[in-house]
Amino acid sequence: MRTQLYPASKLALAVTVLATLSLVACEQTKTPTSTPAPAAAVTTDKVHIEFRGPWAFVADPKDANMVLAIAPKAKGHRDLYVQASNQSVLPSGVYDLSLPAHSGSAAATADPSIAQAKIDAQNLQHALDNKSGRYVIRLPKPEAYVVAGRARSRFGDKYPPDPSTEKPYAVATALSYNVSSMNGFSLAGAPDSGTFDPLLLQVEATTVSFIIAPAQDDDPRDNCSTHSRESFHHLTALLGLTLYVDFPDNPETCHKSDPQNIHPAKADGSWASPLKQLAALWGGVLAEVRAGGVANPRSLLRRLTALYFFNRPHADCAAPNLILTVTS
Repeated sequence: MRTQLYPASKLALAVTVLATLSLVACEQTKTPTSTPAPAAAVTTDKVHIEFRGPWAFVADPKDANMVLAIAPKAKGHRDLYVQASNQSVLPSGVYDLSLPAHSGSAAATADPSIAQAKIDAQNLQHALDNKSGRYVIRLPKPEAYVVAGRARSRFGDKYPPDPSTEKPYAVATALSYNVSSMNGFSLAGAPDSGTFDPLLLQVEATTVSFIIAPAQDDDPRDNCSTHSRESFHHLTALLGLTLYVDFPDNPETCHKSDPQNIHPAKADGSWASPLKQLAALWGGVLAEVRAGGVANPRSLLRRLTALYFFNRPHADCAAPNLILTVTS
């Protein structure tokens, strides 16, 4: 009986098939490794906490992560109010603004248009303790202090300030944050008298505003920016600072009645309805024309437009905001 042998080619094919089956079986027994899902992108919104009026900003001496916004409560201004999608009037006192998770910096950058000044620690504490005479808003340090409004003026520690100091200074300042949510803004605090119920702010836009508005319209006969001079004087008096502001488009005669002057002449601040203001404005224009020309036509045109077409106050404070550095 003869033994039948497989040809070499068939043997090689069988070996190859067995090896392939073996590799497939091994691969099937391995534990599959999962590819990690990409991390969800963190979304943030840019929000500005805006301050309009005679404000100064300083690091909180009791907490390095917080900043204080300080403004005088003075005659000539309406009460402070906070405005988001909802709003509330705030009596004088100390308030804390809470934000949702946010970015911030211990060394927040500041626009160079915001005036800088130094304050003695004792003067700062005196201002903070001045009940019924100031507003204080306590909030986290921001990423940056940015300009929300500018006006050209001169600023310095001598009266009147030197013309070399003239530039557009910030008259409204916003503290900038990146926040993780538009929910979680709230205001709590202690008014100097009475109580204040915590306020949940509804923030649907990108700005929360703290506003101190003038109590009345500008007198259109006033070419001296009296309201702005008074506002800055109230701020520096509250803080115990020797600083002054002047306005290049005002005549030099304004220094006589300037409230920043040690012995100012009395300014005529009586004013009533827009109709009476308009009548007085026209009377002033005619008087100046008869005398040889309008001293400040641009200012008169701006006031006339505001009164006649919009019937609204236009006496926004043009006094510089301040960023303060505490000295020992």
